[in-house]
Amino acid sequence: MTPSFPKHWSVPKFSEQTFFTKHTPYALVIPVINEGERIQNVLSKLSKQNISQSIDIIIADGGSSDNSLEISFLNKSNVRSLLIKQDSGKLSSQLRMAYAWALMEGYKGVVTIDGNDKDSVESIPHFISALDSNIDYAQASRFIRGGTSVGAPLIRLLAIRLIHAPLISLFSGFWFTDTTQGFRAYSRKYLLDKNVLPFRDCFKNYELLPYLSVRASQLGYNVKEIATTRTYPLTGKIPTKINGIRGEAELLKTLLYTGIKKYHPKNT
Repeated sequence: MTPSFPKHWSVPKFSEQTFFTKHTPYALVIPVINEGERIQNVLSKLSKQNISQSIDIIIADGGSSDNSLEISFLNKSNVRSLLIKQDSGKLSSQLRMAYAWALMEGYKGVVTIDGNDKDSVESIPHFISALDSNIDYAQASRFIRGGTSVGAPLIRLLAIRLIHAPLISLFSGFWFTDTTQGFRAYSRKYLLDKNVLPFRDCFKNYELLPYLSVRASQLGYNVKEIATTRTYPLTGKIPTKINGIRGEAELLKTLLYTGIKKYHPKNT
């Protein structure tokens, strides 16, 4: 049954299938859309690492049609809940859906990892430890000591190091080395802050991630980067949410809007 959200929250319409009750303090949110074998690989790795013993696994599906999320496989993988967006929007809408649901379930924080099998699932305990240590926003980085980048296209690495990370660092006041990864963690306190308000319709496509990256430091929250491994496939098409020149232009526009505080609540 879909929970009743606070009236001032804008949450996309979605369906919910929950297979067992909450049993950990934190939720692992995995956004997906037609990830095929990639999400199955992620869930298999999570099972081998026994991640579900320390954090509940939540799938935030954008409306997949590739049969990659069969219920029997999700049950075998110890997935707690499958949330399927039935509304407009892309990644930000999926995250609003999942974060709102997780907060209403009483979780103390959320960790998010991509469903495209590029992130090091073995790093998840470090994000849980960060939340336990009162870190409010933890960001994955392949560029700090202990982190590794495997197979990333040179143009993408240059864009991160020379454009995206410097701009996010400038806007936030915290020096970030890696800002495009969706592998991160947020505390409940941060997501519920009245000066953050992530549950708004302005966050539909890819706006929420850069906004949450800059807002934490601006408000004085505890922020940390955590070393991870980011692995791109050596052959075949590279899984990515941003495609082509138009996608890159939209990303740059979102960054600039973040910098001029377009997404800030009106009263801040």
